Amino acid sequence: MRRIALYAVLVVLTALFVVPLVWMVLTSLKTYPAAQHSPPTWLPDPVSGYGYGRISEPGSQNPVLRWFANSMLAATLNAALVVATASCAAYALARMRFRGRKLMFALIVATLFVPPATLIVPSFLVADTFGWLDTLTVVVVPSAASAFGVFFLRQFFLSLPREIEEAALLDGANQWQVFTRVVLPLSRPALATLVVLQFLTNWNDFLWPIFVLFSPGRLTLPAGLGLLQGEYVSDYPVIMAGAVLASVPALALFVFAQRYIIEGVSRSGLKG
Repeated sequence: MRRIALYAVLVVLTALFVVPLVWMVLTSLKTYPAAQHSPPTWLPDPVSGYGYGRISEPGSQNPVLRWFANSMLAATLNAALVVATASCAAYALARMRFRGRKLMFALIVATLFVPPATLIVPSFLVADTFGWLDTLTVVVVPSAASAFGVFFLRQFFLSLPREIEEAALLDGANQWQVFTRVVLPLSRPALATLVVLQFLTNWNDFLWPIFVLFSPGRLTLPAGLGLLQGEYVSDYPVIMAGAVLASVPALALFVFAQRYIIEGVSRSGLKG
């Protein structure tokens, strides 16, 4: 009975997550009149590529494919920068001994408790000073220093046996070689997990891009999809087609890195 109850709960939770995705895909395949039908129907009749045709029209006022490319470039570069900066900082805090190390780590972790919305105005002013507004740089660089990334990788590095690094040092490797040739290859699960999490964070970011990106051709996908919502009429097949397009990279990345994510999350919590 306990196992039956467990499976019942899992089925309900799966349905809660899957049903909206199925509804989104099916609605994106409907015609405009079918999507407006009351009461709404599940299956598209007839199946139509109307929504996908609209978002891929060349010269459209809402260049969804351009927004998609902008988001892919920004999320990829941001994830790479976060891994580069967080891995160096996390290794220093996990393995090197220097005065103020614990205080520095405590200050980094403390920034996780600061609501991101409170940093929008000062971040906007800094971006304006550097001339980054209305460029992809403004959605890539400001979040490249990730407190969560430092915390997450530090916890993983602490779980690695010190003996491996000491053996490399005895063989003549310097600290940088130990880091790049020993620690990073052993940390692939944690690095892959951080890449996925940071990619999704940047990919799904809505609030910051609408503050700092002004030109329609330079918007990222989440910010641009808001423009598909009409003031008086909602073209649901077009909106859902854009949502499907936004979901594909996230789902594909998770499926590809699923094994690494599970291993990285489980091992990062072994030692505090």
